[in-house]
This record gives sequence, structure tokens and C-alpha cells, in this order.
Amino acid sequence: MTLGNDLASRVRSIGRGFAVTAAIGTAAGAAATGYGLWEKNQFVVREETLPILPAGFGPFRILHLSDIHFVPGQHRKAQWLSSLAQLRPDLVVNTGDNLSHAKGVDPLVAALRPLLEFPGVFVPGSNDYFGPSLKNPASYLLGPSGERKHPERLDWPRLRSEFGMSGWVDLTNRCQSVVLKGMRFDFSGVDDPHLRLERYAGWPRGTKGRDADPHLRIAVAHAPYQRVLDHFTEAGAHLLLAGHTHGGQICVPGYGALVTNCDLPTWRARGLHTWESNGRTTPVNVSGGIGTSRFAPVRIACRPEAVLLTLTSRA
Repeated sequence: MTLGNDLASRVRSIGRGFAVTAAIGTAAGAAATGYGLWEKNQFVVREETLPILPAGFGPFRILHLSDIHFVPGQHRKAQWLSSLAQLRPDLVVNTGDNLSHAKGVDPLVAALRPLLEFPGVFVPGSNDYFGPSLKNPASYLLGPSGERKHPERLDWPRLRSEFGMSGWVDLTNRCQSVVLKGMRFDFSGVDDPHLRLERYAGWPRGTKGRDADPHLRIAVAHAPYQRVLDHFTEAGAHLLLAGHTHGGQICVPGYGALVTNCDLPTWRARGLHTWESNGRTTPVNVSGGIGTSRFAPVRIACRPEAVLLTLTSRA
């Protein structure tokens, strides 16, 4: 064999190797995408128990919903949302990003109708105000997503009105006390920290000096930025509920989330954890979320979830 023929043979061999590698990569990518499309509809209810109620009270069940990102035609998601009413929660807490489409309000409200029969509180996320945009998913590895120049506006005023007319309490930069099952719950919520819209309203007026009364302070936010967790922890919250992270959405099995789309550490991307600030602590539940952006409709090693928190007595 001449030197030229040998070189040509080697080039062809290398080319075949690249072709095989590319084919394997393409097949693996297709398999991962197919699995992710399947997993996004494998809805689960994560259950947690937290002993934080005053002595003699409880149990008290909170259903935490977040990041539904509803798109018309998501019938399986709609049916599952409606079925959550069978849990008969004492309170529903919705931490935002309900929408992912301009025409999502009506089918979402229809899906949530059975849950709107229960007491509830809510705050918005950025995808209640603005629709998602097409972007490279790898950009999230560089840090939290930024504001878009020309976002699609969603009908958050009408969705907020639907929630409010059903009796759910709007905690957008507001606070309010509600008596449930004979105990006073003091709520304080903020507008979406991801858009830097949070303004702290403190705790409801008239509750200072009444701490001897049975009560529980619950803080509600969409995005769990550290500055928000610090503020509410130092303000004496007994519990903080948030979402936004999607639990990482695409996770590495055995490792977990790669991103949180905020400054929260990735190991806290979902679940019930304790946050500490200036010597004070508070339990924080970060929901892994129920939906995805309509432009990235996959989940891997991160099933969509609602969270059922059962609060029990401290003693």
C-alpha cells in the first residue's frame, strides 16, 4: 500500500468514527428529549410534615402550588390540577408563574375551579405578567435570566380578579391576617423578586404585642432570592413558601440541579430546608413546580410536583 493510499484509508476511518459518534450523540439526545417530554406529565404530590404550630393546634394542611405555566390544550395537567381538590387542604398557597400562553387564563381557571373552593393566598411571578421567550437553555448556566426587551403581555389582571373573586387573598406586596381552624395566620407576601418588584409590607397591623395569641407567620414569594429569604427570616417568619426554580428542571441523576435561575444554591433547588440569617432560622419550602416554559417542555430527573405540607403542633 502506498503512503497516499494509507493516508486516505486513515482519513476514511476517522471520518467513519466521527459519523458513528455523531449518530450516537444524536440518538442519545433524541432519547433524552423523548424521556423529558414523558416526565413532564408524571405529576406527583410531595408530602412534608412540619411541627411549627402552637401547642394544641393542628394538624393543618397547606397545598403549595407553583409554576403551573399553563398552555391551552394541556388536558392531562388540567385533570391533575382539578384532582388535587380530593386532598381537601385547609389552605392553598399559589406562588406564581401560572401562565405560559396569552390564552391560558380561561382553561387554567377551569382546571383550578375545584381548588378555588378552599381558602387560598397567592403572589405573581414574572410569567404571570409576561409570556416566555425562545432562548438557548444553556444560557441559564451563565446566571439568572434577564428582562426581555419586548415581552408578550399576559392577562394577569383578569387572572388576579378570578382568584380574588373566589376568595383567595392577594399578597402582592401586601400583608393580611386570616383566621383558619380557630388560629390566626399572619401572611406577608411580595411581588416577583426575579423582576425586583418586591416591596415589604411587614406583618399585619395590630398583631404586634399579641404574640401570646395563637398565631403563625407565613411569608410568600415567587422567587427565593437570598435577600428575600434573609428579610423574612430576620422579620420572624415561621414559614416561607416559594417556587420559581423548577427544581432545576433538567437535573443530573445522582447529582441534582445544575441551575436555580436565581442566587439560591443548587442543592436547595427544591424541597424543605432551614434558612439562617443573623442568628434566626425559618423553614423554607421551595416547590419544584408543576410546569415548564412552552419553549422548553421537558423535565429530566425532576418530576412536576405539588406539595402537601402538614403542619403539626410544636408540643
